[in-house]
Amino acid sequence: MKTYWLACCLLLTASAGAQQGFNGIDNNLGNLFRLSNAKSRSISPENFNGAKGKGGMATSGTGSGAARDLGQGWKISPSVVIKAKSTFTIAEIDSAGSIQHIWMTPTGNWRYSILRFYWDDEPTPSVEVPVGDFFGMGWGQYAQLNSMPVTVNPGSAFNCYWPMPFRKKCRITMENIDEKDMVLYYQVDYVLTDVPADAAYFHAQFRRVNPLPYKTDYVLVDGIKGRGQYVGTYIAWGVNSNGWWGEGEIKFFMDDDGAYPTICGTGTEDYFCGSYDFDTRKKNAAGVTETNYTEFSTAYTGLHQVIRGDGHYSVQQRFGLYRWHITDPIRFEKNLKVTIQALGWRDGGRYLPLQDDIASTVFWYQTDGHAAFPKLPSKDELEVN
Repeated sequence: MKTYWLACCLLLTASAGAQQGFNGIDNNLGNLFRLSNAKSRSISPENFNGAKGKGGMATSGTGSGAARDLGQGWKISPSVVIKAKSTFTIAEIDSAGSIQHIWMTPTGNWRYSILRFYWDDEPTPSVEVPVGDFFGMGWGQYAQLNSMPVTVNPGSAFNCYWPMPFRKKCRITMENIDEKDMVLYYQVDYVLTDVPADAAYFHAQFRRVNPLPYKTDYVLVDGIKGRGQYVGTYIAWGVNSNGWWGEGEIKFFMDDDGAYPTICGTGTEDYFCGSYDFDTRKKNAAGVTETNYTEFSTAYTGLHQVIRGDGHYSVQQRFGLYRWHITDPIRFEKNLKVTIQALGWRDGGRYLPLQDDIASTVFWYQTDGHAAFPKLPSKDELEVN
């Protein structure tokens, strides 16, 4: 019975794919068995432009010394050095296609390395995010993240699986705004293929407010104009006070909503699909019951990082949370604004508006012609301290 059910699911998925047309952009199990005319390519320091049959041909690079006895074809160019105060072009593709997967492991301060993605001939980027925040590592410290579109594996291995179609051109850059050089290992896997008419462009935007002004909603994103769907939220949340910090509601104002939104959540931990302060209770070695934040990382949501104060210099509690709207995208026709409240508790069972350190990265797809992004915060404003 289970085999029959699984076969039916695969056939239904394949049938849906056939109706929509299959071009190799989707890589889910439902259509993995279907043939496609898409051409697989990959860009890395061993093949800077992804050309067919041109990988591993370097004669100089960061591995030249280690490969001096072996010669060409033996890991001569596995990485690049991005000089201080400079920008490096990671990938430039002059064709229609789609990014399928990005892997990288950058050294240095992850807030000071800025990723930018440009689709087709747009003058301003559709993605502008510090590399750590793009991969859910906004606090500059490793934490395992295991989700559908983003994984971070031991050794600070950053992986992104968001599909990113483009019709004429793709350009990805990394700007090093630090005072020191950095080393970047990376690989961009993509396909060359026709892009469906209804395919929207991938966007990601970073913001930070520290501290949040009293009785002010934190704006995750606003000014989105066009048609599309909101697909994800990552927040690096730094608590500037004692007590619980996650009573605030998230609100989605779409398609000319006024003072009140169409979609309103019931609390911060509720939006991130947890409950009751993300707490679990267990007995310690002395037999005393303790209540603690409990990290979790799942396909679509997680509190994957809890940084506990050490009682010395690192006194603040800091949290990393993500919520991917993959099975439940927030669709909009004309415009979108998203806010979240920072709320704790006062004495007497009253809410306390908090003044926390909140940095966010939001992800969405939309038609071309995005509105201008806010100016990226300065290096000092990006710094985690």
